[in-house]
Parts: sequence; C-alpha cells; structure tokens
Amino acid sequence: EAGVMTLSMHALTVETFAPMLTSLSEVIDKGIEHARMSSAEPDELLRARLAPDMYTLSTQVQLACHHALDVTARLLGDEPPALEKPDSDTTMRAVKARLASTIERLRRISKSTLDGTEDRSTPLLLANDTMIYDAKGFELVRDWALPHFYFHVVTAYDILRHQGVEIGKRDYLSRIGSVIRPRT
Repeated sequence: EAGVMTLSMHALTVETFAPMLTSLSEVIDKGIEHARMSSAEPDELLRARLAPDMYTLSTQVQLACHHALDVTARLLGDEPPALEKPDSDTTMRAVKARLASTIERLRRISKSTLDGTEDRSTPLLLANDTMIYDAKGFELVRDWALPHFYFHVVTAYDILRHQGVEIGKRDYLSRIGSVIRPRT
C-alpha cells in the first residue's frame, strides 16, 4: 500500500537514542563553555541537581546512556549492562567519553539484528528482584525504555538550563534542524 511506513525496532531505539545523545553531548559542550566563560570549573556542573532528592547531572547522563544500552541488549538477547553506582563520572571528560562510547555502541547495531525483536520476551527484574516487568520487546521500548531515557535526557538539559547555561529547545531538538525550512 502506497504511503504506508513500517516502524522498525531499530528506528524506535538506535535511531532515537543516538541522535538524542548526540544533542545531549552538544548541550554538555555548551555547559562546559558556559562554566569556562564564568571562570568556574566545568566539572562542578556535574554535581548540580534540580532538587535535593533528584540525581545529579552526572547521574542523569549515566542513566540516559544506561537505558539506551540496557534495552538494546535485552532486545538482542544479550546480557544487559550492570547499573553503575550513581555519580561514577566525576569529570566532564568522563561524561563526554560515556556519551561518545554509548553513541558508538548504538550505531554498531544493525537494523537487521533488531528485526523481529518487538515480540521477544524481555523480562525485567525490579525491586531487588521481588517484582518482574514482563513485556514483549515493543512494550519494553515504548512503555519503559523511552520514557526513562527521555526523562533523564530532559532532566540533564534542565539542570544545565537551571545553572544558567544558555540553551533552548533548538539545542534539545538539534536533530530536526535539517528538516525545518522557510515555507514556500
């Protein structure tokens, strides 16, 4: 049928996560530059948080990367990465390396390896292994991974914005710049 597009698991995961993490990396660069222009130590930004009971910028980036790698590993039937201790990245260099490594790992996943994973059983143990989130691949991506991923990406953005970094929606949505043009 003409005009019908099939949405692939690769598009939902890799083609979503990698560009958003690239935008996040660019926003982090703006945070580094902001700190330097303010004669502040860029690494200090990593300890910033929006509220006392929320994770730091460092952990928000860590968790965004974790959710992207965790769900793709589960879809592929691989061992998911262990969740690291919060705030394990203490320098901007480490955060930037985590983002670059995650993007590289995601981009190595071919479309064909994710074909058919929407129906794969992907149980996820929760609450110290006392509960199980038992979903098929598509539901895991749609209902678990994407909401968690975007929560941590936008919270990282919000922390930087709250710290005075001059960023806007265009920075967060940098991926869409190539398809916005004047109306003719």
